[in-house]
Amino acid sequence: MRRSLVWLTAGLTVLSTGLAFAQNNSTPHNLILFVPDGLRALKVTPDTAPAMAEVRDKGVNFKNPHSMFPTFTMANGSAMSTGHYLGDTGTFSNTIYTAFTSVPAGDTVVPFLENDAVLGDVDEHFNKDYLDEDTILKLARTQGLSTAAIGKVGPTYLFDHTDHPDTAGAHSIVVDDSTGAKNGVPLSDEMKDAMTKAGLALTAPSRGDNGKAGDAKTPGTTSANVAQQAYFADVATKVVLPMFKARNKPFVLVFWSRDPDGTQHFQGDSLNALTPGINGPTSLAAIKNADDDLHQIVQLLKSAGAATPSA
Repeated sequence: MRRSLVWLTAGLTVLSTGLAFAQNNSTPHNLILFVPDGLRALKVTPDTAPAMAEVRDKGVNFKNPHSMFPTFTMANGSAMSTGHYLGDTGTFSNTIYTAFTSVPAGDTVVPFLENDAVLGDVDEHFNKDYLDEDTILKLARTQGLSTAAIGKVGPTYLFDHTDHPDTAGAHSIVVDDSTGAKNGVPLSDEMKDAMTKAGLALTAPSRGDNGKAGDAKTPGTTSANVAQQAYFADVATKVVLPMFKARNKPFVLVFWSRDPDGTQHFQGDSLNALTPGINGPTSLAAIKNADDDLHQIVQLLKSAGAATPSA
């Protein structure tokens, strides 16, 4: 999201299922926050992104969307996760000056925050919460709702970064690029068992060819981030949402799609040329990729008897 994060609706695509899986009208609604990172609202049409267009057209269409702070993921992520402006969270970039040497970031005083271990390290040095604001998943979790965050490493964990698996009580599920790695947020035994039964690896796949940045002589990627995001979508629909349904209580799920942003950064359609630029086939494939993930989630909700999603 170093270029821009444009919001489809009030900061992100919001899916309120309208009917809790608990089938109890007195309970809070379930909530899914779907963030298509770097998406430009005008590129959402029934042809380019039918699932997103349906959510927008059946819900609320905010026609003047903009990022909180062009053009940094973690700055915008801090606002989305807490509801606070950047002056409150202190996060104006993807890096932050800490006044101490962050070992997980490579012994620097300006660590790159899109890293789970770095977020933990910074929290440790700033009274256990460097944002100094409660996140929406923390608030939901402490009220007894089931909570999960799935997607791009960095902003995903930010939604409940002060939750640590070694402490007592219920925890948020976190699945991102670092899942299964030493610096990732550990999976619970419940998640490991459920993922194994669903035929899903306990280690997240890499971006593969989608991570090819290119340079002035070599074009970047011509592939969307399909494999990695398909894994995240499967974790959401084959493991997490069925698990939440079995718990029979309300939930909040965050799904942060790296596409189209990640692909737009690295797209190789325009080596040393102005056209087609960010509107080339690779970027359009990335929009479709994010839309396919949203479609997969919406179809599961519909099959479970939840109400039609709305923005």
